[in-house]
Formats: sequence, C-alpha cells, structure tokens
Amino acid sequence: QVQLVESGGGLVQPGGSLRLSCAASGFSFSSYAMTWYRQAREKGRELVATITRSGGTTTYADSVKGRFTISRDNAKNTVYLQMNSLKPEDTAVYYCSLLRSGMRYWGQGTQVTVSS
Repeated sequence: QVQLVESGGGLVQPGGSLRLSCAASGFSFSSYAMTWYRQAREKGRELVATITRSGGTTTYADSVKGRFTISRDNAKNTVYLQMNSLKPEDTAVYYCSLLRSGMRYWGQGTQVTVSS
C-alpha cells in the first residue's frame, strides 16, 4: 500500500532554514509527480510546490517562490522541500502528497513552526 512519511520539521527562527523529506513506498515512485502542501491552524490546505516525475519541472505557490526548492531522488524514493528565509507565516503542518488513479494520498504531516 502507498506510504508517505514526512520528516524534518521543527522550530526555527525567522530567516532560518529547514529541509523536509518525504519517504515514499508502495508504488512506482519515479512514475508520479509529487506535491508538498501545507495547512496552517484554522486555514485550508495550500499547495506549496510540485515536481514532475523526472524532476525536470517544478512549480511553486507565489508565497514561497524564490525561498523554497522542491527536489527528488528517484533512487531513494524520496522528495524534499528545502525551505530558506522562513517567515512566521510559513508555520504550518507540511504534507507530501501523491495523486494516483484519481485518488490523492497523504502522509501524516510534519509540523514547521517559525518563531523567535
């Protein structure tokens, strides 16, 4: 079965950096685009970044463009989100996600808190 396991979240000061990882299993990882979402408290889930199967194309929400970088290692079945210049408004639970055969799969999420 599909499993997505995020890690790397934590507490960081404004201006700091974190790298999130999402380890995938149970499907052919290199055959699917992968996406990072986030959900702040009392807000809806927001798409953060997407990467194509090969990693050749990436897209970002305007709110993170120029600060966040999505990447993947198909040999390790892992997708990453490098987050730089973090702001308090980046505080959220971050989820990696897969859309396969019309069904969206989610990991359990990892909390990112940006605060001084």
